[in-house]
Order: sequence, then structure tokens, then C-alpha cells
Amino acid sequence: MPFFKLTDEQLMIQSMVREFSRKVLAATAAERDKTKEFPAGNLKQMGDLGLMGMMIPPEYGGEGADTISYVLALSEVAYSCASTAVVMSVHNSIVCESILKFGSEAQKQKYLPQLTDADIIGAFALTEPHAGSDPVAQMTTAEKKGDRYVINGSKRFITSGKNCGLVIVTAKTDESKKHKGISAFIVEQGTPGLIVGNIEDKMGLRASDTTDLIFENCEVPAENMLGNEGDGFKIAMTGLDGGRIGIAAQSVGVAQAALDHAVKYAKGRDQFGHKISKFQGLRWYIAEMATEIEAARQLMFSAAAMKDRKEKYTMQASMAKLFASEMVNRITGKCLQIHGGYGVTKDYPIERLYRDARVFTIYEGTSEIQKVVISNGILKDKRKM
Repeated sequence: MPFFKLTDEQLMIQSMVREFSRKVLAATAAERDKTKEFPAGNLKQMGDLGLMGMMIPPEYGGEGADTISYVLALSEVAYSCASTAVVMSVHNSIVCESILKFGSEAQKQKYLPQLTDADIIGAFALTEPHAGSDPVAQMTTAEKKGDRYVINGSKRFITSGKNCGLVIVTAKTDESKKHKGISAFIVEQGTPGLIVGNIEDKMGLRASDTTDLIFENCEVPAENMLGNEGDGFKIAMTGLDGGRIGIAAQSVGVAQAALDHAVKYAKGRDQFGHKISKFQGLRWYIAEMATEIEAARQLMFSAAAMKDRKEKYTMQASMAKLFASEMVNRITGKCLQIHGGYGVTKDYPIERLYRDARVFTIYEGTSEIQKVVISNGILKDKRKM
């Protein structure tokens, strides 16, 4: 029995998303992996189902759901298509919630209904070529000129960078103040000076575009600043806390899919006159994997519940992200091993799941950065990098 007893509403959401995911998303996941086609139509369907603004209040077009419902839904999407799940995660956890928490009323009224309907997809631009784990070292600048800010710089590895309708971008507005000199801006796609650069040819999550974004004298109105000047670092770190719970959910979904595929294969594969599911070594693999998935699920629920209770959850989000992302890499590797030689062919979903899982220990803070966050929380100090 799960430690967290789900409500009838949460179970209903999980069931609804499970049906949609396994009928609709699963049908095209393998083909999209080959073609790298962005799942725009599926995302619009998800907007119609309320999945693209789950935690946004109804007055802004959202569902007003809790974080537990959100991670249940996200796990189900990731089960069938991790590429679609990462777009959903960034869109919900970082973009929508950042605008809800830090945006002006005018910004909420203008952007949230479009985002929750998936009329536009949101992106978040923090990472730079020389500033990955150290965002304070970012070099993008925003200079105020009259009633506008002029942004110059480049961002790297931006999820949905090509297909987004708006991007929240961080930039330095005061070089002398380090992280307190970083501000955040809402930049609409099509703004002069915003250029979509290189689109990465990735090993996994191939239907989710990952791009460079270049800003060349990109002018945005001053009212497009998100929060106050100097709030950019706080906005980014707050968004990443929620995003890390989302990565835990993606990891749980992909790991559960891998285990289910491995169990199905093992129950059908004959070797030495027996189904390989009868072999003790393989059965122990399955027991260990199921236990690890459940442990990750409970860490995910714990962080999500703390967020819903409005408690400080930074350390718990990092714990969930660290354990779950490392877990899914172990699980997909073992499940591929169970498939033997077939596991490295594209005839079986495990090959795609194995590739999709690899980046989970890297994006939105590497496993090493999660250990820094966790140890800071335990020791109640911050080690200088």
C-alpha cells in the first residue's frame, strides 16, 4: 500500500491521463523518435485535457490541481513518450508557475490563458555555453534604454527553443551585484533580435527540440520584466525546485515503462527449456527494480506534498531528482540486459527508453549539483564553489 493515499480526484486524473497516454502518445512515440517531429498536435490535445496548466488557478485558464495530481499525470505521459513529458514539465513547472508566482496581473492575464490552452508553448532560458552548473557566471545582458530593455547574449540547450511561443530569459542587469544583478524577462517568439540557433541532434528525447537562442539587440518592453529587477536568480532557482520534482516524475514514468516491457519480454522468452522469468537471477533483478521505482515514487510524492503544503521543499526536490534520475538509468540498463541482444535494436521500446533516460541526471541540475543542494540543506551552510 503506497504511503501516500491518493484521493478519488487524483486517481481519476491518473486514470484519464493513462488512457490518453497509452492510446494517443504511445502510438507515435517511436516514429517521432526517428523523425524528431515536435508533438504539437498532441500538446494541443493535452491543453484541451487541462494538462498544460495543471497547477494554474481556473481564473487564468488552468485546472487548479495540486502537485500530486501533476506528478501523477506527468509520470503517465513519460511512460509513453518522454519527449512529450519534458515539454510538459518545463511548460508547467517552470514557465507557467514562474509567471503565476512572480508575474504582474497584466502578465498573468495576457500569457497564462494562452499557455494553459497550449496555444503557445513556454520555454526557459538560463544555461549558457560557459554557464551551466554556475548560472551566476552567465554573460547575457539586459540594458535599460528608456521604456525598453535591450538583451544581448546567447543561451544553450533550451527545451522547446524552436517551437515555443514565449521564453523566460535571464540576463544581467547589474554586473556589480552577482546573482542579485540578474533579472528575468518574458520574450515572445518573433521578437526582432531573438534568433533560434543550433538545434541539437540528441541521443534521446529526440521529438523535443533543444536549441541555442541568440539575442542580438533584442528589445523588450520594460513591462515584460518578470518580477522586479534583480529577481532573476530567485525566479530561476524557484522554478528549478518545481522542475526537479517534474524530472523525478519523468524518471518514475520511464522506469515503470522499462520494467513493464522487461517483464512482458521475460514472460514470453524461452531459454534452456524455460521462460526466462523463471530464473532466480532475473527475478531478483525485477524485485530490486520494482523496489527502487517505488522508493523514487515516494520521494517524488514527499516533495510534491511539501510543495502543496507551502513548506520549503528545495532539499526534498533535489533528493527526489537525484535518486529518481540515477534510478531510471540503472533500471533501463537492467531492463535492456534482460532483453539481451534484442534490447539494442529498435524493434523493442527499451532501446528508446534507455536513450531517453540518460539526460535525466544532467538537465535542470546535474546529480553532482543536487548533492551540493542536499548537503547545503543538511549542514545549513553553503560551500563556496
